[in-house]
Amino acid sequence: MQLLNNTFLLRLIVAVILFVHGAGGMFNNGVNDFGNLFLNQIGFDPLGVPLAWAIKISHVVAAVCLLFNKYINWASIITILVLIGGIVLVHFKEGWYVVGAGRNGMEFNILLIFCLLTIMFPNGLGAIKNKV
Repeated sequence: MQLLNNTFLLRLIVAVILFVHGAGGMFNNGVNDFGNLFLNQIGFDPLGVPLAWAIKISHVVAAVCLLFNKYINWASIITILVLIGGIVLVHFKEGWYVVGAGRNGMEFNILLIFCLLTIMFPNGLGAIKNKV
């Protein structure tokens, strides 16, 4: 069955992470706070709130795509771009570690990026070369 291929467990946990991260702020004003109190303050005003909603909705949509193994490349590319944006705007200046030796660092974003790349290319990057 296509849903239960060799990337199923990885897709499942990344989908759960993205869904919880995306949907979590939608019901407690977290998305609006992210837009108003962060994005608008760093120069995205007046687009901070719509951008925050677009980011959170993209996480939820990507989670559904990963779960059902549909539109994997598009969902992964968009999510990777959002994660890179998070690294550039937030996490890089905080260093590597999310907790422990640091706070709010980029290690988790890097891990998710490589998980998504693995989901996109389950046979490795050599499979791309063989297709060209």
